[in-house]
Amino acid sequence: MIGVLVVDDQSMVREGFAALLGAQPDIEVLGTAGDGQSALDTARELTAAGRAPDVVLMDVRMPRLDGIEATRSLLADAVRPPKVLVLTTFDLDDHIFAALKAGASGFLLKHAPAAELLHAVRVVAAGDALLAPEITQRLIAHYLATGPVAPADVDRPAALAALTPREVDVLRLVARGRSNREIAEELFVVEQTAKTHVSRVFAKLGLRDRAQAVVLAYETGLVRPGV
Repeated sequence: MIGVLVVDDQSMVREGFAALLGAQPDIEVLGTAGDGQSALDTARELTAAGRAPDVVLMDVRMPRLDGIEATRSLLADAVRPPKVLVLTTFDLDDHIFAALKAGASGFLLKHAPAAELLHAVRVVAAGDALLAPEITQRLIAHYLATGPVAPADVDRPAALAALTPREVDVLRLVARGRSNREIAEELFVVEQTAKTHVSRVFAKLGLRDRAQAVVLAYETGLVRPGV
């Protein structure tokens, strides 16, 4: 059973999500919150009661404490951090990178169909990042235009030097939003081999998922405009 905490300052949206999720046989809504601070308080209460949420569905723009800061605090405080699925729109591109750095595992468009919401919760609960290609491409375009891209001679993490040339190629492709299948096609290998390469890269760099890979690749200058 996947335990979910729903956080949104709009009561109709919050209650609608909770009703949809609660109707699923494999999902239990453990609680709801109307702002980031309430989300932290509720998550702590649930954890103390032995019912820590597996997934937190987190809005971005909320009173008292926004979703970005709430995500950062939630993941820093929890002994067993939940997966955070951030609710966003294409108009909030400037928040996507901040949410990634805060530790979010994925993004969901606020007006996405019900089936996408259910799929998203199950994907992040299983330990995978939900970073759809269209979200990734918009993130990359926005970050390249406004983000602090590292200079070419930046000191890269020591672990990055431990990657093989093929693994560096794989990390670049992951950071550009390629799926395992697309990576396999570009490197002329089978998809399972590409998946193995991705897993090894994440293990060597201590990355949780593709979301963190995007952040690392751009902050270290491994992926740069036109390169």
